[in-house]
Amino acid sequence: MFYMIGSWHQAQFQTLLARKTRLPHALLIRGPEGIGKLAFARALAQALLCERPAADGSACGACIACAWLGQGGHPDFRQLEPEGASQGGDEEQGGEKKASVQIAVEQVRDLADFINLSSHRGGARVVLIHPAEALNLNAANALLKNLEEPPPQTYFLLVAHRWHQLLPTIKSRCQQVVLPAPDAGSARAWLKAQGSHDPELAFAHSGGAPLLALKFDEDYWRARELLLDRIAASDFDPLDAAEQLRDLAPPLAVALLQKWSFDLAFHKVTGSVRYNPDRAEAVVAAAARLDALAALRFHRQLVRLQRVIHHPLNPRLFLEQLFLSYAELLRGHDLKQAA
Repeated sequence: MFYMIGSWHQAQFQTLLARKTRLPHALLIRGPEGIGKLAFARALAQALLCERPAADGSACGACIACAWLGQGGHPDFRQLEPEGASQGGDEEQGGEKKASVQIAVEQVRDLADFINLSSHRGGARVVLIHPAEALNLNAANALLKNLEEPPPQTYFLLVAHRWHQLLPTIKSRCQQVVLPAPDAGSARAWLKAQGSHDPELAFAHSGGAPLLALKFDEDYWRARELLLDRIAASDFDPLDAAEQLRDLAPPLAVALLQKWSFDLAFHKVTGSVRYNPDRAEAVVAAAARLDALAALRFHRQLVRLQRVIHHPLNPRLFLEQLFLSYAELLRGHDLKQAA
């Protein structure tokens, strides 16, 4: 079993394989979300654990170590991630227990025996942490002790989308591997091969993150169409929009409106549309009604909101307030022109 990485990261992967026997004990694999960093880290972990590696250092995909890793049961591999990730993402709204979005200190402390006892297979041990910025403060401090003087052949692979949120002491103990986003042509070709119904729009709407684009299912596109139809209407009514979209999860509503607001501000400055090229005409019409600075401020508010919006107490009221804020943005410039 092989962990496949994107063609756009092959050069970086081969560079690491070429010095596999001299790799530092801790790597910080960073880059934008949705470009394939986790697959890259898993492929590197497989190469480090493989018992019959190829001449270039890559995993064979057929030995018992590769099989165990593919089945999630290799005794010399640990992956730390938030509870929510292990449960397949955020819980459905209305669930009785909220899944943690942090990596807890107990998870790091549980590594003690794994790290300090002899490896089961007599080779490398690998700890993969994803996303590393999910480490809470206590967990990060506990990890520092492991990063300072790990036993031989122990590797820590930290995968981070927002690496600037990591403690400086964590970053200083890791060698950083910067993975770039793919070029548009490579990403669209990959999405087409994966069965995306509209690779060009999916790639644009993901902000250039093909793995994120692949997660957009029919429900997502349907929700997007409903929301954009409402907010782009010439007779936009925020309360009616909240009623029509009452079943839309607040985090998704914020994410969709955030991309729309980015396009409004982006068009005011550059004349281009990034996330919603199929709605360019509506973006141009809405942007014409806005002050550029006000549009940028509104977008920044949504970015901040996106970081903290999880399971609001009253989703319907939240949607009403969200759309009323957007209506105020539109009305503010209209009133200024009338004056």
